[in-house]
Amino acid sequence: MSVTRRDTCESGNDFDNANMGARISAVFVIFVLSAFGSFMPIVAKKAPRLRVPDWFFFIVRYFGTGVIVATGFIHLLAEAEEELGDDCLGGIFDVYPWPAGIALMGVIVMFFLDVYAHNRFDAIMRKRTNPEACSDGCNEGCNEQQEDTEEADRQNKLYYNESTHDLESDAASKDSSPNMNLEMINSFVLEFGIVFHSVFVGLSLAIAGDEFKTLYAAISFHQMFEGLGLGSRFAMTQWPRKKWYIPWVLALAYSLVTPLGIAVGLGVRKSYPPGSRTSLIVTGVFDSFCGGILIYNSLVELMANDFLYSSNFKNDHNHRKILSALFCLSLGAFAMALIGRWA
Repeated sequence: MSVTRRDTCESGNDFDNANMGARISAVFVIFVLSAFGSFMPIVAKKAPRLRVPDWFFFIVRYFGTGVIVATGFIHLLAEAEEELGDDCLGGIFDVYPWPAGIALMGVIVMFFLDVYAHNRFDAIMRKRTNPEACSDGCNEGCNEQQEDTEEADRQNKLYYNESTHDLESDAASKDSSPNMNLEMINSFVLEFGIVFHSVFVGLSLAIAGDEFKTLYAAISFHQMFEGLGLGSRFAMTQWPRKKWYIPWVLALAYSLVTPLGIAVGLGVRKSYPPGSRTSLIVTGVFDSFCGGILIYNSLVELMANDFLYSSNFKNDHNHRKILSALFCLSLGAFAMALIGRWA
């Protein structure tokens, strides 16, 4: 059986002028669902009066981790393979698995940044525990590190003074500022990896043809679950007092990006060709690179930190807690992977 290559990439799209009311409503519906998923964990965490039980945060945290893992593999890397593997591209795209290669670049870049961040914060901790190490013979970076340490200490004290657990906060403030900064970096990386993909999700929904209704339903769940995964991480991250607004801004940005993509897609519905050579390459490269970022971050920073290096399960003698967490993670991954059948 022979396969005939298409000579040229598609120059149009599947838009058929049908369901315009539903397409316009998608801008608002997707925004509400995205905002619900991303803001709900933050509101629950920041509003003690709601008295949200601990088990809610437990479920949301590990379910969200599973969602992010599946997003990297199913919704980014797999889609990139379809885009960069399109028959019409040809050339260098036929002789090398570029989606996997670009994803590998994303993993390596994230690893380099992770190593630098850990070494940087380890140096800050060493200066904090041994202030005499900053002597006249130190290099010029010593004073800068000491200033960073003092600033981290100051922010840490401000943050923990708000807590009602004074004794615990005094002990935690000694070593939490590096963790705080690392958690912040992880949150930014997750946001970056997901937001760029969300733009193309909105565009694809706006110009979808006969499959619009199915895609509409699938993307609705996709955005809500993805927002839940992001929001749970934003809620669990310790933010400095002066940067209290950052998780809210990140959640709002996530909520707006896909509706914005839908609106733009409707505006260019007669001229945007998703199957063109340029569109396939651009979306494929972005999906590959962001997929590598999410895969690294979800496996190393989320799963490994939560299950291998965290103290959350050290006293779990009957393994009930860790099995519950693994079940929630698997459920989140399964739900997001299932949605990948349609979106």
